[in-house]
Amino acid sequence: MAFVDYYKTLGVEKNATEDDIKKAYRKLARKYHPDLNPNDTEANKKFQQINEANEVLSDPGKRKKYDSYGENWQHAEQYEQARQQRSHSSSQSWQDYTYSEGNESDFSDFFESLFGSARSRERSGRSQSQFRGNDFNASLNLSLRDAYTTHKQTFTINNKQVRITIPAGVANGQIIKLKGYGSEGINGGPNGDLFITFIIEDDAAFKRVGNDLYTTAEIDLYTAILGGNFTLDTISGKIKLKVNPETQNGTTVRLKGKGFPVYKEEGKFGDLFVSWQVKMPTNLTEKQKALFTELSKL
Repeated sequence: MAFVDYYKTLGVEKNATEDDIKKAYRKLARKYHPDLNPNDTEANKKFQQINEANEVLSDPGKRKKYDSYGENWQHAEQYEQARQQRSHSSSQSWQDYTYSEGNESDFSDFFESLFGSARSRERSGRSQSQFRGNDFNASLNLSLRDAYTTHKQTFTINNKQVRITIPAGVANGQIIKLKGYGSEGINGGPNGDLFITFIIEDDAAFKRVGNDLYTTAEIDLYTAILGGNFTLDTISGKIKLKVNPETQNGTTVRLKGKGFPVYKEEGKFGDLFVSWQVKMPTNLTEKQKALFTELSKL
């Protein structure tokens, strides 16, 4: 039987506080718990080892005895008898903190030799440590037009159907949390949460920057020179715009409040920026060419 370094098992220093030991144990117990590692013999073995380490280091009496004898554990019984005779004290009983529901064989020979097998236990009435369930992460793809309106959507996570209301104005990369939709807790612990990351796909006609929208609209040369009216298709419907005479190619107009809805702020919108693209005429007739020639002379 070899000496077992319980501090190394839990990954803590020898001067670790009770809180350090508790945190280290909870983290490892959650990682290697049999419920989360079914049919994994190595994880089960590791789980028993960290339970044994916690059994010793979380109990001040056991930890003192372990620290006192260390690698001299083979002679611990003799040392204890001598100490007890000097102090005329009765043998010490040890409180069991282990998370495992196993029997005496859950502990190593080293443990049994150092602490004895006749430990005082009340397993039936002993409370078990509770652990919060794991969080789930999921991504949800939306078109820009889907993100423009508040709507309900159903998707499947962990074999469960979840229906959520997606507020208008949700942003690309935005994460929302659904409390309690993660994995179930252990021993009555709370469920984990579900974190949904929204992926907003690019739109062919509109570019979104914050709550503002940007688009281009094509007008002919004659409208650009003489002015006129233009009907623009937007995400929320058609709107009529006035094109000023002598509009230059690339001129941008701002339509206040016609952009993207502001997330969770009912009735508030960003702005829409429309860039005019002047389409040059092609396939001109000889007469049209002559007229442009005449205009160039003027």
